[in-house]
Amino acid sequence: MKIIVCVDKKWGIGRDNALMFRLPADMKFFKETTTGNTVVMGGNTLRSFPGGNPLKGRRNIVLSRTLPERGDCSIVRDVSDLFDILKAEKNVYVIGGASIYKMLLPYCEEALVTKVDADGSADTIFPDLDADKNFTLVSASNEVETNGYKIKFCTYKNNAVKSLP
Repeated sequence: MKIIVCVDKKWGIGRDNALMFRLPADMKFFKETTTGNTVVMGGNTLRSFPGGNPLKGRRNIVLSRTLPERGDCSIVRDVSDLFDILKAEKNVYVIGGASIYKMLLPYCEEALVTKVDADGSADTIFPDLDADKNFTLVSASNEVETNGYKIKFCTYKNNAVKSLP
């Protein structure tokens, strides 16, 4: 399992339940990386998508106690049920939001982090992997400019991956 996330220079990931930046290069990377795979998210993340619709071309698993059942994605009510489902899945990407990231980060072997060289005035923060002794930066792209922002695509390895319970 892997996390995929875009952070600002303070590891901020969002503001008012929305993305802080419009980054075509990051959106392309996200789409190419996750299409054909399983994505896991919370209910607020699903609601933040256009029309509140799941992502096309992926198996969407949503952990939520309040969302109604729907035919276009899997709504999971309980964390233990989520873990049971994830054990049987391959190529899983955790896509947010903050509580889902925090809960599943210890179980992810990698974090694919797009770093934006800007302050997005975030109200939601991702853990600083540079300060986390369990994570090692294993690769970073050259800076790319997209929509007026400089970004880097970074991969962090989790050196202490926990097995799903």
